[in-house]
Amino acid sequence: MLKILTIVGARPQFVKAAALSRALKKFEMEEVLVHTGQHFDENMAEIFFREMEIPRPKYNLGINSLSHGAMTGRMLEETEKVLLTEKPSAVVVFGDTNSTIAGALAASKLHIPVAHVEAGLRSFNMHMPEEINRILTDRISDFLFCPTETAVKNLHREGFGNFKCKIENVGDVMYDVAQFYSRISAEKSSLIKELGLKNKPFVLATLHRQENTDDLGRLSAIIEALNELSRDFQIVLPLHPRTRNILEREKIRLDFQPISPVGYFDMIELLKYCSFVISDSGGVQKEAFFFEKHCLVTRDETEWTELVDLNYNFMVGASKERILQQAYEVSTSNSSYREKPYGEGDAAEKIASYLKKNLV
Repeated sequence: MLKILTIVGARPQFVKAAALSRALKKFEMEEVLVHTGQHFDENMAEIFFREMEIPRPKYNLGINSLSHGAMTGRMLEETEKVLLTEKPSAVVVFGDTNSTIAGALAASKLHIPVAHVEAGLRSFNMHMPEEINRILTDRISDFLFCPTETAVKNLHREGFGNFKCKIENVGDVMYDVAQFYSRISAEKSSLIKELGLKNKPFVLATLHRQENTDDLGRLSAIIEALNELSRDFQIVLPLHPRTRNILEREKIRLDFQPISPVGYFDMIELLKYCSFVISDSGGVQKEAFFFEKHCLVTRDETEWTELVDLNYNFMVGASKERILQQAYEVSTSNSSYREKPYGEGDAAEKIASYLKKNLV
């Protein structure tokens, strides 16, 4: 039986792992789940294993709260030990975190095939740690599972057709997950009722990307925009622990009450009922589209360019004026959401099937 070692460390990866776990089981492959510990807060990690019925990690490396270099180095060291013990047929990594690059490096140096889910994404901003992680992971991966045709084109432009790797557009695993769990999220979450939001328009916001939180000018501008919007809209901001610490340290005031980080089912319900989204998260940008909501992206570039091209998402950066202008525009606009840039919701099964056929 093929043994697949799956590495997760951050919230979106737990969500993707849920879909892949079901698919691997369907195709009769053994899965060994490794949690690096990168997200260690109860609501940022543990709750996802409980809520989404993901198999418990066989290994929890407990590595967090370190610099990028120290974290990646420790993860590389500890993942290598796991690989030498488990001897998997392949290693699957997701996205663009430190857990991703550490897992890919450890496996490739031991000549274990690496499958990168969400390959080919590019923001074209090398100041982003995530951009460095995703480019390097792509380069040392054997199977590049792309979520969109744009991602496939990015890889071919960079010459990946000349490398010994296989490139497949399988669609987006996050779309699989959104479709699957949206059917039961109302049973699993009572947050909308608890917050009294059932019949009230509100804006869902997230704010955690390093380029925003570590730049006080950008952070202050985004908070000022949210504060001003709170005069006309109820703002629901699940506040990332690191963002909360920075706001408290810099004495940046919120004119509205944020909420604690939420689990995936809570997030689905917030996306279902919100008027629109303001976010710097790569995953939330897509999830907004999955639930037919516009998203104002508080970054200067995005990996999900197709959503901008289709006028579902809008790049507003950290400009208070652009955030406010676009917010009032999308609050009264409607879109069809007919397009299917992320596939049909069967990406995880395509990945599992492909691995079973191509691993020896």
